[in-house]
Amino acid sequence: MFVHAHPDDESSQSPATMSRYVDEGARVTLVTCTLGELGEILVPEWEHYTPEELGAKRVDELAKALKIVGVTDHVWLGGKGRYHDSGMATDDEGRAIPRDELPDGAFWAADLLEASDHLVALIRDRRPQVIATYDQNGNYGHPDHIQAHRVTMYATMLAGVPSYRPDLGEPWRVSRVLWISPNPQAWSKAAEKAHELGMPLPEGMDEEAMRRRFAIDPRHIAAVIHYEGRADLCQAALEAHRSQVDPENPLWKMFRFMRTVEGTGEAYRLAAGVPFPGDGPADDLFAGLDV
Repeated sequence: MFVHAHPDDESSQSPATMSRYVDEGARVTLVTCTLGELGEILVPEWEHYTPEELGAKRVDELAKALKIVGVTDHVWLGGKGRYHDSGMATDDEGRAIPRDELPDGAFWAADLLEASDHLVALIRDRRPQVIATYDQNGNYGHPDHIQAHRVTMYATMLAGVPSYRPDLGEPWRVSRVLWISPNPQAWSKAAEKAHELGMPLPEGMDEEAMRRRFAIDPRHIAAVIHYEGRADLCQAALEAHRSQVDPENPLWKMFRFMRTVEGTGEAYRLAAGVPFPGDGPADDLFAGLDV
């Protein structure tokens, strides 16, 4: 089970993983917390869209992306439109922070227990062995990503407590909780390969900037699902989110290139549950589990 904040997050952060396990016959559930109504609109002819119109467009984009990836079990947390995209602002140092004014129903302002109960019911119904979401900072500070982290961690704990809300289903203990992580080694490999080929790095992606952005100790990466054989599929899923992704943007071009470099992949840190066996990153999220 993957818990993502907005449409497009699943296609930028975990499409290779979802696709692989769909192909292997696992039940893959995607939970999306908001419709993404306050995303940045990159298509000029859609700039007049209201948040509600953009949300409807992003629902369609997500459906196209999931068809490409192969995921058929998709759920909106609390029901479609229950939680509104909170948007974000940036501080003087360019870091993501909450907006001063939030829309009605903003996910960032949601009651944590109420939102978690929605996920508790899903966990108990789907009974996933592995669940993945963002780290405590939402990977980059977006308030909805942080809230998705909080909801997932709380719901995962509550779902396994027999005396908690039996009306939400039989208790289920998730075997392994993972945090989707930037992969510092993947970006380093991509930068080295780009240098060999004489490709310029996008503005703001020099080696020092990349070290700051991907300040994850490689020793903390517990598993990596490689892109080999799935890079084109991942790119197609990402480009299905046309309102949010400009494939000609230098950053997205670099992202596309990174996925083609041998040995790169989607990285995960172990947050709770059964440790991975062996030394170094595992190549299977279910390694060491009874499946």
